[in-house]
Amino acid sequence: MFEKILIANRGEIALRIQRACREMGIKTVVVHSEADADAKYVKLADESVCIGPASSSQSYLSIPAIIGAAEVTDAQAIHPGYGFLSENADFSERCEKSGFVFIGPRAETIRMMGDKVSAKIAMKKAGVPCVPGVEGALSDDPKEIIKTARMIGYPVIIKASGGGGGRGMRVVHTEAAVLNAVAMTKTEAQAAFNNPMVYMEKYLENPRHIEIQILADEHGNAVYLGERDCSMQRRHQKILEEAPAPLLDPKLRNKIGERCAEACRKIGYRGAGTFEFLYENGEFYFIEMNTRVQVEHPVSEMITGIDIVQQQIRIAAGEKLAFRQKDIQFKGHAIECRINAEHPFKFIPSPGRITTWHMPGGPGIRVDSHVYANYFVPPHYDSMIGKLIAYGDTREQALARMRTALSEIAVEGIDTNIALHRELLQDAAFIRGGTNIHYLEARLAERNKVK
Repeated sequence: MFEKILIANRGEIALRIQRACREMGIKTVVVHSEADADAKYVKLADESVCIGPASSSQSYLSIPAIIGAAEVTDAQAIHPGYGFLSENADFSERCEKSGFVFIGPRAETIRMMGDKVSAKIAMKKAGVPCVPGVEGALSDDPKEIIKTARMIGYPVIIKASGGGGGRGMRVVHTEAAVLNAVAMTKTEAQAAFNNPMVYMEKYLENPRHIEIQILADEHGNAVYLGERDCSMQRRHQKILEEAPAPLLDPKLRNKIGERCAEACRKIGYRGAGTFEFLYENGEFYFIEMNTRVQVEHPVSEMITGIDIVQQQIRIAAGEKLAFRQKDIQFKGHAIECRINAEHPFKFIPSPGRITTWHMPGGPGIRVDSHVYANYFVPPHYDSMIGKLIAYGDTREQALARMRTALSEIAVEGIDTNIALHRELLQDAAFIRGGTNIHYLEARLAERNKVK
């Protein structure tokens, strides 16, 4: 096992990795920017290294600075958290070439799954169901493009092959708009991802967003840890997640979960990973694989009792998975609310000094956060300041515990989205379960219309 791990990320995930390491008796090195010098994970680290100014490009995304920090502190492995570097094949390669273990998949796997076209081809070969669409990249020939769109059937969605984070995609409802949409998406893809390749799929109009959590070791073993429903989102950014997915037949979960685990065995996957699906009318359609631990991993941890971050570390150290699929029991229900420093309905970021920070407690309540009273939320990064997780024996109990927790929580000095979460936990459609990925956007639009 490793003696010292460098954590190449910030925020609550840095603290989360730190806690996993502490429990395992592993020392941690935290790298941070000038803006994060007072963060909790910096204060709690065995060693900390300031690697640059506030700008991410000069600190958290600076590969030479991170490698240099690992060298001077004698770290043995580097954990990238779930930031941009976690899915950067070049970073994974640089770590390994510099003599450090990258806690994540191999570079070639990251490249394969990072390119959505090659990912889709690999999944089809492995028997994972995919969204109807074309095999490979879209042609440059206008006639071929129109022919393809007709074959798939409108509406279609044009997606950047190298895209992510909800960028580089465009929905097209009519033939008149398809050529222009393809041209614009190609231009966007080149600018954002340095890859102009796009592909075309059927646009599902009423899907849910369900993802399967997997773990795989270097010895050909792979398991799935159930599914999460991440449908409550806006502009492809998740707001609230839960596990297991409401109103989903456990037999269907087991069937798709085993397909995902088998796909991992076939492609030689290593580490934690997530298969993202659209789910509509009882069918799963693969959209992409995230080759990292996810923000919402705690809800899977709560229903399985498995520490996913510790498993990542053990796998990276070359250990075999200590359990098989039959050993994994799904128990209870978990819900996660992302607490963001932003206006609850306009979503304008709200950096600044937190004057009051009171987190809830009680049975089944977990808070993952790196902030505290008098902490200054810097304006340079993602607005997430914490995650509130409620667990119960049933979904009803988890919902009740989350409502209580949200009524207790107190954050002052900045805007947060807590008011939005309180509304969602009272929303009749959400309480019933099974809302689709467009629900929140439509609800917010209606709310703004009324006001």
